[in-house]
Formats: sequence, C-alpha cells, structure tokens
Amino acid sequence: MHFIMFVIDDTQHPATGDEMVAIDAFNDQLRAEHHWVMAAGIARPESAHVIDNRAGRGQQRPGSLFAGTEHYSGFWIIAAESTEQALALAARGSQACNRRVELRPFLR
Repeated sequence: MHFIMFVIDDTQHPATGDEMVAIDAFNDQLRAEHHWVMAAGIARPESAHVIDNRAGRGQQRPGSLFAGTEHYSGFWIIAAESTEQALALAARGSQACNRRVELRPFLR
C-alpha cells in the first residue's frame, strides 16, 4: 500500500537546521526499511495557482485553495504493509520534522 504524508507548516515558523538534519535522518531510515517512495518540499502558498477547467471554464487564480497561515510545505510518499504501519511511520515523520502531518492512503 502507498500513502502520502503532507507536512503541515506555518508561514511564521520555517524549519531550522536541526530539523532539516532530523528530516534527512528520517529519510535515510525510510530508505533502509524499504518504505521510501519519494519526498519533496513544496513552495510556499503564494506560488500556488488554483485552476478550474471543468466543462471548459478556463478559470485560473493565483494563490492557494486554503486561507490562513497553515499550509502544506512538503510531503512523503511511503510504502507500508498496513494503515497501522503507515500511522507509526507518520508519527516518526511528525517527530522528525517537528510538524503535524496528515496521512492519506492512495486509492486503487
């Protein structure tokens, strides 16, 4: 099973150097334990665009879908044998990045 873990960040508190070291160590553990699929940081909400081309609408607006200071600042895609295992990995990821994370399973 594959899952995505979104890192929930706040524009007021960017990651510190120590947090980046912990994230790198967590990434290495995911690789060593064969849970790693991929991970990436993503740009701040100001660089987002919301596009709606359903039925040819052609609508596009700058900015994120979400308002407020909280946003997704990155993600992990992981492989896990069960939801319980994915939850345990998400708890470790949250501790490593010192942020809340949101876990969702991929649909098949």
